[in-house]
Amino acid sequence: MGLMLFPGVDDVASPDVSWSYTGFSTFRKWLAQTEGFALAEMDGFGGERQWSSVSTTLAPLLNHPDDDGPDLAPAQCAAMLPRLEALLDQRRTDDSDPVLRRRIEDVSQLVTVLRFCVAKTVSYVVRRSSRL
Repeated sequence: MGLMLFPGVDDVASPDVSWSYTGFSTFRKWLAQTEGFALAEMDGFGGERQWSSVSTTLAPLLNHPDDDGPDLAPAQCAAMLPRLEALLDQRRTDDSDPVLRRRIEDVSQLVTVLRFCVAKTVSYVVRRSSRL
C-alpha cells in the first residue's frame, strides 16, 4: 500500500508520482527540513506548532492528509512549483549522496505532475494505491 499523486483527469497516460507511506513521510520530512522546520513540530504530526506560523508555499502538500484528503487546486499547484523548481536547480549540483539523489528524483517527478496540472487547469489528486 502506498500513495499515488496524479492529475485529476481521465487520461491514463498523464504523469503521476507514487510512494509507499513510509517513502511519502520521509519525503515530506525532507521537504519541511529544506523549508527550515521539522515536520514533527507541526500540529497533526505530533507537535503543537500551528501551520499558520510557517511561511512556505509547500504547506498544502506538507499538511495534506496521507490519503483521501481534498484535491489540491491548480492555483495551489502553481504556487508550489517555483519553490520545487528552485530545489531542483540548487540540489542537482551535488549528486554524490544517494539519499539526496532520491529526494531530487522525487521532486522532479512531482514537478512534472504539477506542471501538467497547471497547464491543463486540473486538480492534483492524492489517493491510496495498492500497486506499491
